[in-house]
Amino acid sequence: MCTPRLVSHAMQKALPQCQPQRGMSIGRTRLSLLHLWRHGRLPDLDNPQTFNEHVQHRKLFEHDMRMPPLADKVAVKQIVADQIGPEWVIPTYWHGSVLPEYSVWPEPFVVKARHGCNQSVFIFGDNADWSAVRRKARRWMKSDYGLWLDEWLYPHIPRGILVEPFVGTAPDLPIDYKVFVFGGRAEFVQVHLGRNERHRWIVFDLDWRRVSAPSADADPARPDTLPAMIAAAEQLAKGFDFVRVDLYEVDGRPLFGEMTFYPGSGLDPFNPVSLDLEMGRHWSAAKITGR
Repeated sequence: MCTPRLVSHAMQKALPQCQPQRGMSIGRTRLSLLHLWRHGRLPDLDNPQTFNEHVQHRKLFEHDMRMPPLADKVAVKQIVADQIGPEWVIPTYWHGSVLPEYSVWPEPFVVKARHGCNQSVFIFGDNADWSAVRRKARRWMKSDYGLWLDEWLYPHIPRGILVEPFVGTAPDLPIDYKVFVFGGRAEFVQVHLGRNERHRWIVFDLDWRRVSAPSADADPARPDTLPAMIAAAEQLAKGFDFVRVDLYEVDGRPLFGEMTFYPGSGLDPFNPVSLDLEMGRHWSAAKITGR
């Protein structure tokens, strides 16, 4: 989950649109308005303090060419295999620019865009309308993902489609463990539940103590492979002041999902709000110390 689906198409049209000749001021205005809408106050884009302000600052000012290959859902697999081992990588059945006329892969499987987020279709049983999937994939190929939210890195990823095996037990999507790594050091794990129905998340520290607000959900069990996940995330995130590394545990085995540089596009509120500032302090410290 990289960019939230909270912004309506009408709001996208109403916000100032990306016009390179008008420079960074359009981006600052757009991001400030979106931050005000989601967080109830204008952000400090020049001296970020909260986590979400740091995300907006990165979008505007940090154009690091190491980022696009790591956010590329095809290219990152070889990087992960080289750094932590091929056993962490979900195989790729196929990748290209135009889906074949007929589905030829064993169900269940997943079709997704390599150059964006929240662009995926899960294929299993009676839900497989292949013509509709192909139409959706064509729309993904035509879209300039990330531009209107100033997510700089996505236009630097080659547009494409990939097909992977479904991991877990369909139709339930596996729990997603998103490790927040600051300066090469993991600090928090955001656990995403009910991703195909009533999506919600809980944040834990590394001792598996909940740091987000109480909710109706009981705390999920600490995954057995959490130490391996943390070590893998820290290895993959080396050299960056912040990266979120997304992982799964399936049948007792840890698997890599993706790496995210703009979580929630900086628009997801934390509960409590103080957690936004606490995470921001970790990000600020990583920048200062160069960890």
